[in-house]
Amino acid sequence: MTMTSKFARTSMLAAPLAIVAGMASAGGLSEPVAAPAPAPVAVAPAPVMMGNDWTGFYVGGQLGYGKLDPSVDTDPSEPDGVIYGVHAGYNYDFGSIVLGGEVDYDLTDISLDTPESDLDGVLRAKAKLGYDAGAFMPYVTAGYAQAQTSDDLDDETDGAFAGLGLSYMMSDSIVLGGEVLQHQFEDVADTADVDATTLTLRASFKF
Repeated sequence: MTMTSKFARTSMLAAPLAIVAGMASAGGLSEPVAAPAPAPVAVAPAPVMMGNDWTGFYVGGQLGYGKLDPSVDTDPSEPDGVIYGVHAGYNYDFGSIVLGGEVDYDLTDISLDTPESDLDGVLRAKAKLGYDAGAFMPYVTAGYAQAQTSDDLDDETDGAFAGLGLSYMMSDSIVLGGEVLQHQFEDVADTADVDATTLTLRASFKF
């Protein structure tokens, strides 16, 4: 092999290498660039349903309407009138169930014509079972009642009652509500059995 042919072959091999080296040094062959990782997306936390805490003592007043249904003939047959009074109690909130106890007293202006008598007041000792629905608490209630009458039916008569109620927590300390109660009194002054229905609106201050 002649010197000329060796030189030619060497030149043919060196030329591509020189071109590649020149491109690399000139930045012609760029190194791969890693794509940036996507930024994390903040996920808002799921809303948490907050219930109200009904635990605590409370005092307040009530105003409403009462109707009597005596077992003897009267005129009018079902005397009715305004009732008003005060109450005090305590509730304990177990989460979804609320248990409570309460004492209340109502004065009335309800009178019977035959026999001539007045229902002066009603005293109650209540047990309450409610459901914590947030700002609202529907409940059932039952317990002991005492009717205080005067004139021809001058007596204090023991009885019982049961009913339904609804409370609304307007603020941490103010509670509004209403109750419907059905009462039964037997042998009032050894003369008559008397049923009574009351409907009241209530306002309470919670401690």
